[in-house]
Amino acid sequence: MPDLLIELRSEEIPARMQRKAAGDLKKLVTDALVGAGLTYEGAREYWTPRRLTLDIRGLNARSADVREERKGPRTDANEKAIEGFLRAAGLSSISEAHVHSDPKKGEFYVAHIVKPGRAAEDIIADVMPAIIRDFPWPKSMRSGAASARAGSLRWVRPLQSIICTFGAETEETKVIPFEVDGIVAGNVTYGHRFHAPEAISVRRFADYSEQLEKAKVVLDAERRRQMISADAHNIAFANGLELVEDEGLLEEVAGLVEWPRVLMGSFDESYLEIPSEIIRLTIKTNQKCFVTRRPGAEKLSNKFILVANIEARDGGQEIIHGNGKVVRARLSDAAHFWKRDQGDLPDLETLEAPAAKLALDLEKPLDQRMAKLDALNVTFHAKLGTQGERVARIRALAAALAKITGADAALVDRAAVLAKADLRTEAVGEFPELQGIMGHKYAALQGEDQAVSNAIEDHYKPQGPSDRVPTDPVSVTVALADKLDTLVGFWAIDEKPTGSKDPYALRRAALGVIRLVLEGKARLPMLPFFDVALAGLKAQRPDIAGEIGGDLLAFFHDRLKVYLRDLGARYDLIDAVLTPEADDLLMIARRVEALTAFITAEEGKNLLAGTKRATQILAAEEKKGTEVAARVDEKLFRLDAERTLHASIMIASDDARQAIVKEDFRSAMEALSKLREPVDVFFDDVLVNDENVAIRANRLALLGLIRTATGEVADFSKIAG
Repeated sequence: MPDLLIELRSEEIPARMQRKAAGDLKKLVTDALVGAGLTYEGAREYWTPRRLTLDIRGLNARSADVREERKGPRTDANEKAIEGFLRAAGLSSISEAHVHSDPKKGEFYVAHIVKPGRAAEDIIADVMPAIIRDFPWPKSMRSGAASARAGSLRWVRPLQSIICTFGAETEETKVIPFEVDGIVAGNVTYGHRFHAPEAISVRRFADYSEQLEKAKVVLDAERRRQMISADAHNIAFANGLELVEDEGLLEEVAGLVEWPRVLMGSFDESYLEIPSEIIRLTIKTNQKCFVTRRPGAEKLSNKFILVANIEARDGGQEIIHGNGKVVRARLSDAAHFWKRDQGDLPDLETLEAPAAKLALDLEKPLDQRMAKLDALNVTFHAKLGTQGERVARIRALAAALAKITGADAALVDRAAVLAKADLRTEAVGEFPELQGIMGHKYAALQGEDQAVSNAIEDHYKPQGPSDRVPTDPVSVTVALADKLDTLVGFWAIDEKPTGSKDPYALRRAALGVIRLVLEGKARLPMLPFFDVALAGLKAQRPDIAGEIGGDLLAFFHDRLKVYLRDLGARYDLIDAVLTPEADDLLMIARRVEALTAFITAEEGKNLLAGTKRATQILAAEEKKGTEVAARVDEKLFRLDAERTLHASIMIASDDARQAIVKEDFRSAMEALSKLREPVDVFFDDVLVNDENVAIRANRLALLGLIRTATGEVADFSKIAG
């Protein structure tokens, strides 16, 4: 079966776009081919900075014929109806139609239409121009003389050539010469821009990749990653160092080079006085280089690793020298920021009022920056006020939370008031990724308590499902206050996530709260703290009206479901314990855990079956309007099974209730499991729908007691099985 090779070669594609673009090309092409009736054995995408490549193996040479029957009018229909049928079916005469018979509808015409299959070459030539023209780049541009025309091709960078070859391994390949904006698909590509700029003619993927390799282009991005990683580790090891891993940078650098060559540069050791985080970000952001350290050390070394795209004649010395000059210049700037942030601001006399308002000490540099942040009225959000106002809200909310978390109130207050101070430091101004981290360092330098310094960094955490969760009570308290203020604030101004859009990362904030609560095993009722946060906001913004509790709690429930499902919990068990007003996230998780253990045991399965039968019978009768007694009357019992079940329910309910008060959900379910046998005997021996109205109503009320007893723990009707 034939294979298809496609290459779209352009000027350099931004590294961050390459992987997705190659995946998009694969999906768009294979979907279009399958939609046109072709099948294939396998497809794989490749990418380099200058090309997207698709290798499709075992493609059908032709799509199958399509046969369909089109029903027409009755044989005795008028002439116009028959003419319309002939036109729609593409028949020249009614004699070409078939007559079918139906006992109810009589005889009617049917057209047997055969649409012949098409050659794969024709299908490919049809679908490719539209795929290229409509390619979903995040950003694209027009280029060249054609860009003056309306509707000209937009591509991420100027598209230079297209390869499209098709053919079986044992045959000569054909070029499918479709055209896009004057670029005609052929079988010619080009290798490395500097090492091998000559044209290369190719046939199919095997010789295409082989010739590119000879032309100094490593086509496989994963192989480029492995080459860079291995060479970087080796050169570091050879110099008595270890590479500081950075998967994001490795992915980016692999997308910047077609022929990776790893080299080592250095900078003056005096720059090592700068925090490692600043050095690493400076070198990474400006030069896309890796940093190194002594094995086991935390502090960096003065050696960095760079990846070149050429094999230099001088062994890369000029490249190393050029990169070193830029790195030293950037580190000089970083050292300047670092020192400036530790000094006094020039306008201290203007900061006395905000310092007094926030109880800041203007003898300390970080306090000065917080006072400056407040004095400048730096906006957090147009409807939610300034950063200074937000800090005031976080302080108040953190003070209330500290009573729950058990954190030291004074340390919590100090951490809350300094948490955003580093936003006015020059280091964070240059590298926003360092917010919190630099606050931690500056707080430690001015002698803050370690819990305060840690909380300044950790109050942003966790920022994702794999991020570290703070454990110190001060850090946890400020982190909760920060996230709850954010969520309540944006809910209050009706800026909620919609669909896939979440510009303020509110889903991440809610997940952060959930992880802080569950992984820290914190007993935190959410609704009262929503109210505290909302009251603080309304005090500053009287125009904000309304309540947000129930709606925001539902949002937390949705996030909690996702979190628990990711941990392996069943969706139906989560729904069974989750009520609209449940705001103790830790207790919800514990109930799910206990229910999971119970329902997978034999007694749990049996009780579930009996309970569901009881609730289904009761629900059906309630729906019909059948009378159900308000309370169970023991005098109306006629059988021992009724008396035994009633007594068992009373004992199990009481035991389960006491266990729930102690938050011992496993014991509560064990108490309910004792209902298994009396429930089974009841349904074996008792006819619920007795002819006597009073007895029937009493027995339905007894079923109601089963529903109520099990409902103390979970809504068993929502459990599958």
